[in-house]
Amino acid sequence: MNYRTLGDSGVEVSEVGFGAWVVGTDWWGDRSDEETIEMVQLALDQGITYFDTGDVYGHGESEKLLARALDEYRDEITLGTKVGYDFYNHPQAGHGELPKNLEPDWIRTCVERSLDRLDTDHVEYLQLHNANVDEVTPDVMETLEELKEEGLVDALGWAMGPSIGWLAEHERAVDLDFDGLQTVFNVFEQTPGRHALDHIEATGADTSVVARVPHSSGLLNEHVRPDTELEAGDHRGFRPDAWYETGWEKLETLRFLERDGERTMGQAAIQWLLSHDAVASVTPTFYTAEDIREWAAASETPPLSDEEVERVEELYQTNFGIDRDDGMDSLRSSMDGDDIRAAGINKQVADD
Repeated sequence: MNYRTLGDSGVEVSEVGFGAWVVGTDWWGDRSDEETIEMVQLALDQGITYFDTGDVYGHGESEKLLARALDEYRDEITLGTKVGYDFYNHPQAGHGELPKNLEPDWIRTCVERSLDRLDTDHVEYLQLHNANVDEVTPDVMETLEELKEEGLVDALGWAMGPSIGWLAEHERAVDLDFDGLQTVFNVFEQTPGRHALDHIEATGADTSVVARVPHSSGLLNEHVRPDTELEAGDHRGFRPDAWYETGWEKLETLRFLERDGERTMGQAAIQWLLSHDAVASVTPTFYTAEDIREWAAASETPPLSDEEVERVEELYQTNFGIDRDDGMDSLRSSMDGDDIRAAGINKQVADD
């Protein structure tokens, strides 16, 4: 495993991180607490030291399970969590989005509760969860800086989502000098990540990108194949058939990235993201122990050559040779998609 730093914060993260939205929830398959803890500890054994959770995941259960799994390894890991949703006073309705609350006092309260669940006196990385531009006020920034000064957090981030879009938020996170921003970014869904990287480069900022959904919700790691039957409740089951059909066709154009067995497609998708200097970590959605072993090892597979990166770019610019609609024309963002439409960008949706 290789390691990178979030911005200029000094906080180190493994190039492959553990997205703990699978911990304490059943949106990505049902597993026991013991099975979950075994997965987390296996990830640590494979060199993963960055664990990215959120207070809303399982309404606190993800944080509690991470604390159990990582207690004796606390000094060896980087913990990241997120705040911004009020699940304390509102029930969860299926996969629906909960009301947000980013008032300064509420942020502090949530951080303190997260620290209690995580059984720690600080987290290395605190992120605002899906905050809109107008919600990150000077008072919010002052509160975040106070939390840093008090030693409760070491680095600050802004996690974008749950849908693709949020371009204004990417720019604002960079302009406010956040140490990191988390966004959807993968070979098929490049718009958010590219926009962030372009703004980072244009401003000379030190903000890092943490890439989520690196496998385009199962396509690039071939978890979802033409004959796959998704479990009841799996969020990917809500996608139209056309999205999968076009995705499988696109995938075949990328077979050259496997380079005669030196990398799996899932590993190549991660290495493509790591070819961008500002990407600090990639957080796949781990379903099984085999996923952990394969994707953690991606950090040590051959980096993409300049020629491979250029070939991916050429394919992306021509939509991988696909000239029909993929059925994903609807988009939610903090600006109702206006930021995407104004940029003339194809609209797609991706979940954690």
